[in-house]
Amino acid sequence: MAERQMDAPATEQIYTLNLGPQHPSTHGVLRVLLDLDGEFIVKADPVIGYCHRGHEKMAENRLYKQFLPNTSRMDYLSGMLFNHGFVLAVERLTGIEAPERAKYIRVIVSELNRISSHLLWFGTYLMDLGGFTPFLYAFDDREHILDILDSVSGSRLTYSYCRFGGVCRDVDQAFVEMTRAFLKRMAGRWTDYEKLVSRNIIFINRTRRVGVIDRELARQYGVTGPNLRACGVAFDVRKAEPYEVYDRFDFDIPTGSRGDALDRYCVRFEEMRQSCRIIEQALDSLPGGRFLAPKIPQKIIPTKGEAYAAFESARGLAAFYLVSDGGSRPYRCHIRAPSFGNLNVLTEVLPDTMLADTISILGSIDVVIPEIDR
Repeated sequence: MAERQMDAPATEQIYTLNLGPQHPSTHGVLRVLLDLDGEFIVKADPVIGYCHRGHEKMAENRLYKQFLPNTSRMDYLSGMLFNHGFVLAVERLTGIEAPERAKYIRVIVSELNRISSHLLWFGTYLMDLGGFTPFLYAFDDREHILDILDSVSGSRLTYSYCRFGGVCRDVDQAFVEMTRAFLKRMAGRWTDYEKLVSRNIIFINRTRRVGVIDRELARQYGVTGPNLRACGVAFDVRKAEPYEVYDRFDFDIPTGSRGDALDRYCVRFEEMRQSCRIIEQALDSLPGGRFLAPKIPQKIIPTKGEAYAAFESARGLAAFYLVSDGGSRPYRCHIRAPSFGNLNVLTEVLPDTMLADTISILGSIDVVIPEIDR
C-alpha cells in the first residue's frame, strides 16, 4: 500500500467523489461518499437505503408460511441459507422437529449455496480488478450448482425449499449423482484457480497489505464471517453454536493472519473446499426416512414466546429473532444481517488508502446491499 506524504502543502484541496449508487463495482445499490486529497481518501461515508423494502414489517403482517419466499430476497446470493435460517427460528418457536433425513438435505443444499455465493464473489471480484478469465471459470462451475439446486427446488437463485419440519421435496439418486459429479469436478478445479489467481503476482500486489482489518476493529463494528476469520479469529456459527447436524461433520475453519484483502480472498477460497468436505460427508451418511415431519399444521400458530436462530451465511453471522403473541403472525421479527457491520467498517479502513485500492477493498468485503436495505 502506498504511503501518504506527510509534508503536504498548507493549502489542501479536499474534493468529494460519489462512488455509486449506480456503479458496476459497488456490488449493489450502494453510494460511498469519498473525501479525497489528491489520490488519497480522507474520509469515507457509506450511504445505504436505496432499495429498502421493509422485510421485517412484511413478516409481521403475514402468516409464517407466507413469509418464506421473502427470506431469499434479502441476501439473494445466500437465499437457501436465509430460507434455512428462518425455518430454524420458527421450528424453535413452535417445537417442531425435522426428520434426520431433512436435516442432512438442508445441510447439503445450504453448503452448495455457500459455494455458489463464493464463486460469484470470486468471479466478480477478479472482474473488478481487471481479470476477465476467472469470471468465466467461476460462473462455469457455478452453473453446475444452480442446475443441482434447480432440480430439487425449482429455482436457480431465490430459493424457498425449506419447510417447517423438513423440506418441500425429497432428493433422489439423480440429485446425489449430480452432486458427487460436481464434487469430483471441483477437486480438479482448485489447482486451476491457484495457478490462475492465487499465485498471480499482479493479483497479490493488488490485495496484499491492502484494506487491513484487525481483531479489535472487527469487534467494534461487529464484523463476522470470512472478514472476521481473515483477522485470525476462528469464529464460525457452524462450530461455535452448531445447528442441524453440523457437529457430526469434520471440517476446518480457515483463518488468516494479516486481515488484508488477500487474506479475505484466501479464507473464502479455502471455505469452498471445506464446504465440499461437508457435502461429501453428508452424502455418505445421508439417512433414509421422511423428508418432512408428519402432522405439520397448515397454519402455524405458536404459543406466546420468543426464539432466536443464528446461522452462518456466506457473509457471516446472520440470525432471525421472532416474538410470538399467540397469533398466526409474528408479533416481532428482527433480522441480523452480517453485511451491515461488514460494510460500515470501511469508514475506518478506507481513510489514508489510495482511491485505486477502494475497489479492491470494497470487493474483498463482499457485501450484499439488499440484506442491509431489507
